[in-house]
This record gives sequence, structure tokens and C-alpha cells, in this order.
Amino acid sequence: MRTFLLLFLYVLIAVLALPVLLISALFRWLPPLIFIGRSAVRLGRIVLGVKLEVFGLERLDLQRSYIFMPNHLSLLDGPLMFVVVPRFMRVIVKRELFRIPILGQAMRVGEFVPVDRKGREGGKKAIQRAIRLQNEKDYPFLIFPEGTRSRDGRLQSFRRGGFYLAIESGTPIVPVSLSGSYQLMPKGAFFTKRGCIKVVFHDPVELEGFSTNNLSDLMDRVREAVAEGIDPAWDPFGCTGARA
Repeated sequence: MRTFLLLFLYVLIAVLALPVLLISALFRWLPPLIFIGRSAVRLGRIVLGVKLEVFGLERLDLQRSYIFMPNHLSLLDGPLMFVVVPRFMRVIVKRELFRIPILGQAMRVGEFVPVDRKGREGGKKAIQRAIRLQNEKDYPFLIFPEGTRSRDGRLQSFRRGGFYLAIESGTPIVPVSLSGSYQLMPKGAFFTKRGCIKVVFHDPVELEGFSTNNLSDLMDRVREAVAEGIDPAWDPFGCTGARA
């Protein structure tokens, strides 16, 4: 019921905000799109009953750009990261999502990077475009290094693309550990359960001493940090003190 209510509210917001969205898209005016997007995610958390406990954000200098790399458990992960991180991040997303009315144009204005997942060349082109954006505009990026959501809640192997982006742009990586989102909305689920998600930001991994020659060492270091912060005892249905 809550999921259907949220879908109805999102359609209503899209209709009411359509003039603003169209003007923002036409003139490539990003702030209104960011405000509407973040407001929609906050509304979604309230309607769905999803709360957060966030740790470690004070470790970061939010005037700097980082590549945030969380584990990926649920469809909830991406939107929630956009609410937790104060700066607007860019993302490499499936090309198909750019075909969605309003959302697709908003992502173009926000300079999200489309990727064609049907072939290896599509991934390489997306990473090269992200490197150009990072070098030219110093954007923060959100990259899920596993590439896709976990089917069983366990941490998967990491893919190389996001690490090439970090090394070629010289941008530090922030490992992020998510706990609880799998239980609230596992892969394949349409409905979301009430509960809270634990988000742990680790110290940034600086790129000094790393290159494409020892890329696997960088990947191992980030994966170890993410794995260390995942809380196997976390009870998303019984946690207290979560902030809305």
C-alpha cells in the first residue's frame, strides 16, 4: 500500500513540477532539479518508513571531490546516498534510463554518464567520458564497484571501471558500507519494508602510490574497507535512534 501511495505522490509531483522541470531542462538550470529530486527522495523515505543511521561523514572534507564507492544491496541505495552526501554526485547509469520522460532529461542536465551494458566497449566509453568530466569539472561521483545489486546480501567482487576513473582523474575514493537495505528491499522485490539502514563512511583512500600497474592493490584496499564496515548483526527492524 505504501509503495502505491508513493508512486501516486511521485506522479502528482511530476505533474505539478512539470513547468519548472521543463524550464530547467531547457536552460540547463540544475539547482531546481536537485531540490526536487532530493525532496522526492526524502518524501519517499517518510512514506516508506525508511530511516538512516549515518557514521563517519565528519571524516570527509566536503569541499573536495571524492568517488564514493558503497556496496550495493538494494534499489534504495542510490537515492539514499544522494540524500546523505551533501554535494551533488554524478553517476554512471544504464542508457535505458535516459529514455524515461522527465527523468532522462534531468539526468542529461545533471551530466550523468550513460553506459551501454551490452558490450565491454560501452563500459570503456562511459568511463572515458566520466574521466573527462572529472578532469574538467571536478565532480564527485557515485560508483557501485560491484556493478550490480547483490542477490544474496553478500559483498561481490569489484569491477575495475570506477578505479580507472579514480586513478586517471586523481580523485580519492571514499569506501562506504551499507547494512540493512537488502533486508528492506532485496533484488527482485517491488515493495519496501519499514526499517533503518546503517551507512558508514570510511577515511578517503588517497591515490598516491597507486597507478594502473597496481590497480588490484587499490581495489583490494577499498574492498577490505567496505567489508570491514558491513555490520552482519545489524537489525534494520529493531534499531533505535535512527534519524529521519
